[in-house]
Amino acid sequence: ACAIISAVLYMLGGGKLITDLVTFIYPAYMSFKAIDSSNAADHTQWLTYWVVYSFFSITESVAGFLTEFIPFYFVLKIGFFVWLYHPKFMGAGLVYTQGIKPFVMPHLNALTKSVSAPSSTTAKKTE
Repeated sequence: ACAIISAVLYMLGGGKLITDLVTFIYPAYMSFKAIDSSNAADHTQWLTYWVVYSFFSITESVAGFLTEFIPFYFVLKIGFFVWLYHPKFMGAGLVYTQGIKPFVMPHLNALTKSVSAPSSTTAKKTE
C-alpha cells in the first residue's frame, strides 16, 4: 500500500511533491501537538525546525538551479530533513546554533538597535 501511494504521489508531483510532504506533514503535526504541550523543549525543537526549514527553503528558491546538478537531490533532501526533526538526532538545533545563528544574530542585533533607537527626526516631532 505504501509503495502504491508513493508511486501515485511521484506520478502526480515528482520528487519535489514527496519531499515537500515528508518535510512538512510530520513536523506540522508535531508542532500542533507542541503548541498544547507545556514542555518548553518541544516548543524550542519545533520552532528551531521551522527556522531552519525557512532558511533552507529561501536558499533553495534563490539557488534552485543548482539542484539540477546534484544527483539524487530529493533523496538527500529527505534524509537531511528527517535528520533535522528526528527525535534521536534533533539536527535542527545543531544547524541553527552552528550555521544560522552566527550568521543572522549580528544582523538581527543591529536591526533591533536601529529600530529601537529614536531617530533625530522623530525626536524633533515629539518636542
